[in-house]
Amino acid sequence: MRLLNELVNKTEPSWNFVKQWIDSAKNKVEILSVDTAKANAALYKTQVTTRSPMGAIVYMTGGLLVDSGWIRILGSGNPKLNRTLPDWNKGKSFQKFGENPSFLLIADDVIGGFFLLNGGGLGDDLGKIYYFSPDNLEYEPLGLSYTEFLIFCFNTNLDDFYGDYRWTNWKDDVAKLGGDNVYNFFPTLWTNEGKDISKVSKQAVPIEEQYNLNIEFRKQLGLAK
Repeated sequence: MRLLNELVNKTEPSWNFVKQWIDSAKNKVEILSVDTAKANAALYKTQVTTRSPMGAIVYMTGGLLVDSGWIRILGSGNPKLNRTLPDWNKGKSFQKFGENPSFLLIADDVIGGFFLLNGGGLGDDLGKIYYFSPDNLEYEPLGLSYTEFLIFCFNTNLDDFYGDYRWTNWKDDVAKLGGDNVYNFFPTLWTNEGKDISKVSKQAVPIEEQYNLNIEFRKQLGLAK
């Protein structure tokens, strides 16, 4: 594993670009404050340089909350989003720090959807983003790089992307939801009965619980790993 000083790029850091994108974003983006010790540890565990936008976000932020917190982009952890990118992925996409992950969970949303960077385990489009969608439990290719995904989050009309899965007064509900929780719906969104968000019940659950539940549902439905 490369040492921390090999990962911190002082001549061409990407944070300047990321900050410019955030400052000009159409959607509200909250930059979560960073703890230096946690940032150092997270960057070392991730093994990505700060010359990349991912490394810059891990090193310079506790994470990003997009569109009133509907989407959470992982960084090095903060009380509002108490998961670091490397620790959240450990045991899911790799077993030991330093291994090449088959994918990286880089962000998630409040309805139990997960955004993954393909490390080779999801398809031939290495480095592209997939959405593990709660409404069909499929890994949907978005055709975006990590940088393009950031621009998508910052500037896309997310009402269009999420469509009918945004309910009345969702902003009020999301404001009460911690960054390590998501909404669990019943009936589930991938059933016919769960397609109308106005007719389902919802409760906040730990995101780890929801992720594991989605994986288990995929197995029960006979979907490919």
